[in-house]
Amino acid sequence: MSKKILGALFGAGLAAMALSTGAFAEEQKLAEFHVEMNGGCDSCHKDGSPSADGEYEFEQCQGCHGGLADMDAVHKPHDGMLKCADCHAPHDMNVGQHPTCEACHDDGRTPEKILGK
Repeated sequence: MSKKILGALFGAGLAAMALSTGAFAEEQKLAEFHVEMNGGCDSCHKDGSPSADGEYEFEQCQGCHGGLADMDAVHKPHDGMLKCADCHAPHDMNVGQHPTCEACHDDGRTPEKILGK
């Protein structure tokens, strides 16, 4: 196949992906995503209501995603000090949105720098 045909096919494929219905999907809060995926507020909250200290919710995060000590270099140093919602704010952040380090650290660190990406 010629390079022009391959280039045209590649371009058509990219255009099709860009115009797909998924490309126009609304931003969705992490909490909404978990409710849809796991069947209600009970998937994170005991009896559907937030706990006073967030410990129950933290246990639910770890049940699906694993503990901080088992995660990447961004998460491991926070083991024993933070809960997932301290950074990820499920009722405020959108799916695919990542927290920044500057809420607590003022030295310019980012998850990308820590992970070497």
